[in-house]
Amino acid sequence: MAKLYFKYGAMGSSKTAQALITKYNYEENDLSVWLIKPSADTRDGQQILRSRIGLEAMVEVIPPEMDIYDRFRETKRGSCDVIIVDECQFLTEDQIDQLRTIVNDENIPVMCFGLRTDFQTRLFPGSRRLMEVADSILEIKTICDCGAKATVNARIDGSGHIITEGAQVVLGGNDSYIAMCHKCYIRGIRERKVIKLHGRP
Repeated sequence: MAKLYFKYGAMGSSKTAQALITKYNYEENDLSVWLIKPSADTRDGQQILRSRIGLEAMVEVIPPEMDIYDRFRETKRGSCDVIIVDECQFLTEDQIDQLRTIVNDENIPVMCFGLRTDFQTRLFPGSRRLMEVADSILEIKTICDCGAKATVNARIDGSGHIITEGAQVVLGGNDSYIAMCHKCYIRGIRERKVIKLHGRP
């Protein structure tokens, strides 16, 4: 029986690399993969999915108004063995429900990779819905600079300070965000510490 999977991790936990490796493993076994990402993720161009370690693949972009189940029935039914979603936190709650329906009605496994929470430690809408309806929830672990498990995606300003207000979605990578444990995150805010980002000199 097919399942809906949610594999989440903080920034830098190689979620995209794992999504692309999973795609490769399916295709190596002659199985067809529908690789998709939300249109909110434009860092690598509209139709490219690229990991920090250099893996990349063509991807179909899903705008927020698209019904994923309808798109699947129109273009992929009968020719798709698995659906892999990167940056799934940017999908709408309705789109998560549409993926759930594909699993239920079409017996196609759906593997979602993404963040659980934003820079304020609040759940993204897509991630919240996945926490509610996924069959399997797995954390992809990464570490804080102190060595503890990182759970927070801290957004850092140009001066190296942690940002605590602003829009939920601001695209960026190592130049804007760093994964931290909650203790270091709170200490950084309270003490106005200057945080050194991995992507900055």
